[in-house]
Amino acid sequence: MTSAEYYLLDVFTDQPFMGNQLAVFLNADGLDASTMQALAKELNLAETVFLGAATGPNHYPMRIFTPTQELPFAGHPTVGTAQLLAELGLIDRQQTLVLQPPVGELAISYEKGRATFTTAQAAKLTDSTLDHASAAILLGLGRHQVIGDPVIASCGLPFHLIQLSDLTALQHIKISEAVWAKAVASSSAEQVYLYVIETSDNAETVLRSRMFSREHGLCEDAATGSAAAALTGYLANKQSRQSRQSNALHCRVHQGVEMGRPSVIYTAANGPIKPGLVTVSGSALVIGRGVLTTYQ
Repeated sequence: MTSAEYYLLDVFTDQPFMGNQLAVFLNADGLDASTMQALAKELNLAETVFLGAATGPNHYPMRIFTPTQELPFAGHPTVGTAQLLAELGLIDRQQTLVLQPPVGELAISYEKGRATFTTAQAAKLTDSTLDHASAAILLGLGRHQVIGDPVIASCGLPFHLIQLSDLTALQHIKISEAVWAKAVASSSAEQVYLYVIETSDNAETVLRSRMFSREHGLCEDAATGSAAAALTGYLANKQSRQSRQSNALHCRVHQGVEMGRPSVIYTAANGPIKPGLVTVSGSALVIGRGVLTTYQ
């Protein structure tokens, strides 16, 4: 019988009990994958991080688990872990932090109270198994409330991206289990990211979003950095094709409002950023710590 210490954080927010919840276990080298999965299931948060001992100055291996599976990459665990390491004084904010999840190394910097990382992979776009009509039926909306055909986008974790007409449509989602089973569960992406473009100008694009997935039943996520990155990569690609230029795209994504856990995710692409890659940044608060007993 051994014990494993963890920290609780609220991520993509600067207010306690808002944003997306995260647990981070430090010094997790002695835990095997099955124990990590069991601990993540026990805590039952959207994601739980297991951090290994530093492999060099400001370099840490990282594994990410949902209650049912390991993920190659996720945004709010990256931002939350980076903020925790800085808060505990384990890294130097003036130097680049490198986290090492399965998707590849993520370089992280700190500015204005936010942790910022650049995706390890360029945004990859593929056709969705949903079309305009089936997307509307999936969401319980009229066809006029869905804009265009969905697309699958990924910066390491794939999502069906579906643009909606307005906030009213976003607020009145009723997922069809039958359409989900037929068109989503059988696809390469088992997450659906819905978004509305509220305002857009040369300075910033403001969006509202919701993310749905299936773990043990249909669930909604309060803040999904990997989805915001995929969406930003898609919008940047679309912008470049339409204007034939790679003007910088800066986004502010509001998510979790309908859940009562509002979050804010800042993303950017194009301009000085390597084509295809996306930066993601946000705040996080440490709100608690605990110890779980493990039996190995």
